[in-house]
Amino acid sequence: MAKIHKSYVIEAHIADMWEYIRDFNGLPKWFPGVTDSHIEAGTLANQAGCIRNFGLEGGPRIREQLLALSDHGHECTYKMIECPLPITNYSATVKLSACEGGSTSIEITSQFDCPPAQEHELVTFLGNTYEGAFDRLKLHFMRS
Repeated sequence: MAKIHKSYVIEAHIADMWEYIRDFNGLPKWFPGVTDSHIEAGTLANQAGCIRNFGLEGGPRIREQLLALSDHGHECTYKMIECPLPITNYSATVKLSACEGGSTSIEITSQFDCPPAQEHELVTFLGNTYEGAFDRLKLHFMRS
């Protein structure tokens, strides 16, 4: 099983950052390559069990299911249901932690199965994508 853990500190208060990213349907705001998103079946965007269906640049779509969301713990956990990449059993957690001086640490931890010959390539690709998300968050909060 491949595992990725990326973290970054952003100059923003945890409450402000959590308000910005907690919307499970809000991926287009801060995740690179995401063009649109909707929650299927009319469920609430932050209700455990809801499914987001989002598009990527070039047309592919991904479906993910929210497993847990904690406003108290500033974290959410989800799993991938459908994806154009050769991965299965993908699950991830995004967690925020307050740092001294009013900054916030954001962590993304994920794990998935994939063909062994493609593991390095997929870990690198997804890790770079997560870092791109951190960069977009940093830019957003620098402008705020």
